[in-house]
Amino acid sequence: MKITCIKTDLVSSISNVSRAVSTKASIPALEGVLLKAYDGKLNISGYNLEIGITTDMEATVIQEGEIVLSARLFLEIVRKLPEEIVTIETDDRLVTYITCGQVDYQIVGMSSVEYPDLPSFEKTDGIVMEAKVIKDMIRRTVYAVGDNMAKPIYTGSLFEINDGMLTIVAIDGYRMAIRRENVDSQSETSFVVPGKTQLEVLKLLTEEDENVEIIIGQRHITFKIRSYSVISRLIEGNFLDYKSTIPTDEKTMLVINTRKMIDSVERMSLLNNERVQSPVRCKFNNNEIRLSCASSVGRANDVIYNDIIGEAVEIGFNNRYMLDALKNTDTDEVKIVLNGPVSPIVIKPIQGDSFLSIVVPMRLANEN
Repeated sequence: MKITCIKTDLVSSISNVSRAVSTKASIPALEGVLLKAYDGKLNISGYNLEIGITTDMEATVIQEGEIVLSARLFLEIVRKLPEEIVTIETDDRLVTYITCGQVDYQIVGMSSVEYPDLPSFEKTDGIVMEAKVIKDMIRRTVYAVGDNMAKPIYTGSLFEINDGMLTIVAIDGYRMAIRRENVDSQSETSFVVPGKTQLEVLKLLTEEDENVEIIIGQRHITFKIRSYSVISRLIEGNFLDYKSTIPTDEKTMLVINTRKMIDSVERMSLLNNERVQSPVRCKFNNNEIRLSCASSVGRANDVIYNDIIGEAVEIGFNNRYMLDALKNTDTDEVKIVLNGPVSPIVIKPIQGDSFLSIVVPMRLANEN
């Protein structure tokens, strides 16, 4: 193999692809990136047996061929090169020569035969979405994806397509985030995409991107973003019937300025840290929201004056979970619905159902 290409393009491609590379793998080739030179392009792939990222970049292909190079070393070398035009050449002994200006490196590669094939699958469905829409949907739900490997189905988000609507649902047992947007699709399907895959998709999406193509298979999914493809397995299993967990009653309801509520909860959060996790106590009564937090560090109190409809209620919640829910609403005002001290807290838009967040309350100790 022998090619020449532009350094900045190469750095960008390797940086993005190498996020799917294993740092410690039982198969040495998986700690590398696979380079394939053909048809005037350089294809670069990274794969950790769960997620694969691959891209095509422009290159002058003098001799076609394939090689696997250490992702970490290759990226460090290319980043340090002094000029824009890079020449990469391999010989029959798998030695790779990297030349740029007066700088040259010789590193030992691995045969592409040792590199596992990225998943190939038959397309069963697919949608095309505006990049900014899918980016926003993932960003505002992925925070609620679980990390408990004992329940792998909840380490991903449910993607549900029906009636021309895409719904993304993430649950970790303590909270739930739901986002809905219209899509140009008549399909009725659902699948669970790993949270790690969604985070990689987010990193690749930019403000300049127009559309993202999502290709769905029985056990795999591909997100096509510009010249990149993110290929991932889907998580198999039965996802929770999330609709049945959403409270339908509204015993206590208020519409509140989102920023005002965030600011108050953040003030209470100052008494909590990684070692100290005390609930924020919240009393809704007589058009007042009284927040307090008591921990080994100290005590804090705050009052928000706001119209409240319905029953008085006192409830506790995890400050971080509540802040995540509020900060991912993207509306100036939200509706908060309560159904007693042990029922989930529901946060939703004043009108419509474009999003919904649920925070499971924490039990409160009696105050002296």
